[in-house]
Amino acid sequence: MKKTICIALVAVMTLALLAGCGSSGPAETAAPAAALSGTVATDGSTSMAKVIGALGESFMELNKDVTFTYNPTGSGSGIAAVSEGRCDIGLSSRALKDEEKASGLRETVLALDGIAVIVNPENSVSDLDLETIAKIYTGEITNWSEVGGNDAAIVLIGREAGSGTRDGFESITGTKDSCKYRQELTSTGDVITTVSQNPDAIGYASLASVKDSVKALSVNGVAPSEDSVKDGSYLIQRPFVLVTREGSDLSAAAQAFFDYATSVDAAGIISAAGAVAVAK
Repeated sequence: MKKTICIALVAVMTLALLAGCGSSGPAETAAPAAALSGTVATDGSTSMAKVIGALGESFMELNKDVTFTYNPTGSGSGIAAVSEGRCDIGLSSRALKDEEKASGLRETVLALDGIAVIVNPENSVSDLDLETIAKIYTGEITNWSEVGGNDAAIVLIGREAGSGTRDGFESITGTKDSCKYRQELTSTGDVITTVSQNPDAIGYASLASVKDSVKALSVNGVAPSEDSVKDGSYLIQRPFVLVTREGSDLSAAAQAFFDYATSVDAAGIISAAGAVAVAK
């Protein structure tokens, strides 16, 4: 009998020990998650300034110990910067080329953006079709009177070689390497300012950056807007791209920003900045 009682007691104690190991009682509390800290360095497209600036500001408000930086150097420079490890995330307002992907770069489309064809507000022209825009930029049409405007020579303003906006505009209009620019400027802001100061100028700029100082033309009868970019009826549009390196992990802070920027939570911020978010 004593032997039977001892065996039973051992069994009960064993079960109690096993139960204790398999449960977390009220005395056990999970360790608090460490606050996110560090820096997130981005570099590239000047057309993405408004969108990336809004996202960076919102992200820092949510993560007080993170510093977000943006270097507006242009798409080509941003792609080179991430390839060379000089920033965490590159920013491009064009899709990556096959050779860039082959070199180990990866693109993630953040948003879609219309490329607005802009003129001075004093210009009476309000709509041009894609073919006419191409003829203007290649020098086949040289006077505003040929398209219903004043008798004045057309002044062609564009972006510098390597610009994502230029690449997108020339690719869509079929004018690659054949545009007769009067001026090739290094930022979206410079194009807008130059066109706003010259009643005979025409230029192109990110829809997200267009101000009241210039007039955006309709293209083939369709005005550039978030809705017309989203439904594809506005023909001159391109992607806003986040560029990272294949096989290279981002820092915790940079990965958190990447995840935030591409999430549905950021869609409203992107929309408010004038672009069309692609996150569902």
